[in-house]
Amino acid sequence: MFQVSLEKPGDGPAIEKLLDQSFGPARQGLTAYCLRGDVPPLPELSFVMRGAAFLCASIRYWPVAIDGRRDALLLGPLAVGQAWRGRGLGKILIGHSLARAKALGHGVVLVIGDPEYYQPFGFSSDLAAGLSLPKPVEDGRFQACELVPGALRELSGGVGPAR
Repeated sequence: MFQVSLEKPGDGPAIEKLLDQSFGPARQGLTAYCLRGDVPPLPELSFVMRGAAFLCASIRYWPVAIDGRRDALLLGPLAVGQAWRGRGLGKILIGHSLARAKALGHGVVLVIGDPEYYQPFGFSSDLAAGLSLPKPVEDGRFQACELVPGALRELSGGVGPAR
């Protein structure tokens, strides 16, 4: 059926197609894109799901800075091709990638997304209350998850691209 694997260098065009389907071609104007800056996604946390001869879903993570320090990961984009939505592929990718991020020693993950979708994975807008974004987002959509309990305790301030 579908298999999770690390993104390969040649996957870029297929991932871009998934992102256009999911977020539209104007997606670069979204707040999450401002947080990425010119930094590439982390290859050890960029996963795809493949079928027999096609790429059907993708997830990427980016390093971000909180109050000028490189302290967290930004989850996203998460994209699932239209033909494969509703099969739980996105949830599989989130679970797999969060486990990998924790194993690699990361403590905090941020996301801008649907609260109902991300809350089962430990994300909460309450955890992100001490953080601010460079552009506004809808209430409740900016969320944080502590992969290490208490990791956000000492973190507050503006979130921006890692340098």
